[in-house]
Order: sequence, then C-alpha cells, then structure tokens
Amino acid sequence: MTEPVDTLTPVLTANWADERSWTLPAYESRGGYDALDRAFAMAPDDVVAMVKDAGLRGRGGAGFPTGMKWSFIPKDNPNPTYLVVNADESEPGTCKDIPLMMASPHTLVEGVIVSSYAIGANRAFIYVRGEVLHVIRRLRAAVREAYAAGHLGQDIHGSGFDLELVVHAGAGAYICGEETALLDSLEGRRGQPRLRPPFPAVAGLYASPTVINNAESIASVPSILNHGAEWFAGMGTEKSNGFGIFSLSGHVVRPGQYEAPLGITLRELLDLAGGIRPGHELKFWTPGGSSTPMFTSEHLDVPLDFEGVAAAGSMLGTRALQIFDDSVCVLRAVLRWTEFYKHESCGKCTPCREGTWWLVQTLTALEKGQGSEADLDLLLDQCDNILGRAFCALGDGATSPITSSIKYFRDEYLAHLIQGGCPFDPAASTVWADSGAASASGVTPAGSVEAGARTEAHR
Repeated sequence: MTEPVDTLTPVLTANWADERSWTLPAYESRGGYDALDRAFAMAPDDVVAMVKDAGLRGRGGAGFPTGMKWSFIPKDNPNPTYLVVNADESEPGTCKDIPLMMASPHTLVEGVIVSSYAIGANRAFIYVRGEVLHVIRRLRAAVREAYAAGHLGQDIHGSGFDLELVVHAGAGAYICGEETALLDSLEGRRGQPRLRPPFPAVAGLYASPTVINNAESIASVPSILNHGAEWFAGMGTEKSNGFGIFSLSGHVVRPGQYEAPLGITLRELLDLAGGIRPGHELKFWTPGGSSTPMFTSEHLDVPLDFEGVAAAGSMLGTRALQIFDDSVCVLRAVLRWTEFYKHESCGKCTPCREGTWWLVQTLTALEKGQGSEADLDLLLDQCDNILGRAFCALGDGATSPITSSIKYFRDEYLAHLIQGGCPFDPAASTVWADSGAASASGVTPAGSVEAGARTEAHR
C-alpha cells in the first residue's frame, strides 16, 4: 500500500526502531541533547516565546497552548518554581506516552531540561503510573545516564543552570491524571482534585508556582529548539499546529502508533493501518479515548485537530483512536467503560461518586433487556445531572460514551429491550439478529407488558 506524501511525520517516533534506542549513546548519535545548548544560548523568555510561536498545544487532552501556560508563572513569587510531567497515562485506549518513554526516554528527559530552563525551575518531577514498573525503571536509568553525562545536576553544560529531576511512581489511580489530584499524590496525600483558584501556576506543588504538562508535550520541545518555530507551525492546521502520536487500537489490521500532522483523518490513518479487519465494517470509534463522545463511519473524514473534532461534536483528547467493527455490541462496550469510571471515581463529589454508580445499574439492566424505553430517558437524565456538576472532568467523561451511543445507536438499545437481552450475534457481522427492532415501526418496548413486568422484578 502506497503511503500518501507527508502523511507521516516521524519526529518523536523517528528513533524507535534504532538498536537500543533507549540508551544515551543511541540518542546522542542522532543529535540528542543538542537542544540544550541552543536553549542555553537564549534567554529563558525567548525559549518561551519560541514555543508560543510554534503553536504547541498540550498533548494530554485539553489542548491548552503550552507556551502560554509557561508564561503564567509569576516572576515575583518568592517560592521555587517546579515543573511536573504528567505521565500517568490511564485513559482507556490511550497508549502513546508509555511507548514513547520506553523507546526514547531521553527525548522526554531533554524536554524536561529545556522546559525547566524556560520557566526557571530547578527541580522537576516525572509522575508515572505505578503499574508500569518497566517504564519507571527505564526512565530512571535514562536519568542516571543524563546525570553521569552532565546533562543534569549542577551547572549543566557550563550554563550556570542547575536541575534536579525525580521520577516518581504513583499508586495507580486514574484520577491522578487530573493535574491537581496528581499534585496531591506527589505530595504524599490521597489523589483528589483541588478547588481552583488558586491555579497550579500560582500555588501548585508545595503551594509554589508549578507548570504541569503531558509527557508528549514536553518531549516535543527539543524538536522545536532544533528545527525552529516555523518548522513546527508549518505542520498541522491553522490553529492546531504540529504533529502528534495517533494511537490506533482495536479492529484494525495493523494497530499501533502513527505519528502524523494534526488534521489527518481517520480514513487516512486506516489506510496506513491496513483498514478494518477483513470481513467487517467500521461501526464506531473514539477520537480521544473513552471519555470523548464516540464517532461513527460518517465521521471518517473529520479532520483530527482540536477544532475539527469539536465542530463534529467530540474532543480530540489524547488521540486514542479505539476502532470497533460491526461485531461489537455498543451497549456492552459502553457499560464496560462506565464500570471503569465508577471504579476510578475518587468519591470526593456526589454527582460523580453516586452518579457513576447509578449509570452502571441502569446500563446493566438495559444490557440484560430489563426495563423500558423510558429508561433511556432516565439514563440521559442521570448523565445530565452529572455533566458540568462534578468536581473535575471525570464525571463529564463518564457521560460522553453514554449520550453519544444513544444518539447514534438508540435502535440497538431498543433491540435489547425487545428481545429481553443482548440480541447481538458476535459471530456475525451484523449489528443484531433480525428482530425488526431497528425499524421500530411504532411499537416500542415501553408498551410491552413483559418489559413492564421485568422492570418491576428488577426494581
């Protein structure tokens, strides 16, 4: 299969196939740590300005301009400034930061040094999910190599700049991907979101000015120093500049990491990945992980940038493209995601703590074919009582797959009620067994005596 010209832009992934790419000699053979001297030859504010001009936006999901976030650090605060790298990758479907840190940890370490210099931080932390012990070991080995080579520590490269870098292992909680919950965890407390303001830029780690960025965001900084702001801004779209790692998983022939300019479409990515597995068709997919509203085959040509995906009704998120073909029951997939959010809720606020529990109860009953069509409205009402009312974005994310799946696959929900259970035949490439549910023809489960009896029995 011929790849379209300029479809892939291997920058962060360029050295992943090199022999022992994670070692310092392999990294330096490709010009690794050259960005440090370029940065030290500039004033810190000029480095910030370069990142602003490049148009780098946060790669952790929110898409906030990275240089602008750096510029929020107050200059007159007497407390030390900290840089914290959020590498607590745990969104269902997200799998870009872990292979990045495994294949080329020095890319992230170099990005940390340049970024710390830009914001005036002399201590930095990389917060990694505790379960990925192999990643933690590799990162710590890279940090040791960097110290031994003079890239970390005192008077780095004779610049007069000092930096201490700590790789911190979290306890394994999805909520710690939320930046203020991460800070609480880093300080030794239970990971729970903080009330804002004050924002981390003013009072973050240890009540001091703190910048928190995703691992991919920080790892992208050295390439901007090496190639220039115009080079980076020349890729992507007008408002979503640069490249990004798109993680394709699920029912594709060649799942994996595809580094491409922002604005590429799923149709183009599927061409690169060999398409949907033979004998099946695309049914639904997530543009940015399970917390983003799902898309269907009608969205194949939506530009995968922050503005394009938002205009189509979802969020780019972490570019975790989970691909589901016609062998999957959408209700079952949504239920599994919702069980995850119920389990990972920190319990701090009532809408999320109680709401995710009730979402699971309602979805479980619907999957078993229990209840009536009115329960779909009940489900949407539950989502409405969570959306925008939770303490952090976890509650909002839990509602996204539910509301979007009902929007696009309401007939499949009804089919469960009509047949008294999941009518889906996973051995076939059809959505469900032929029951007439899709046509509805004016007859709804709400009018079924049997459905009503099941409702009362369930309650």
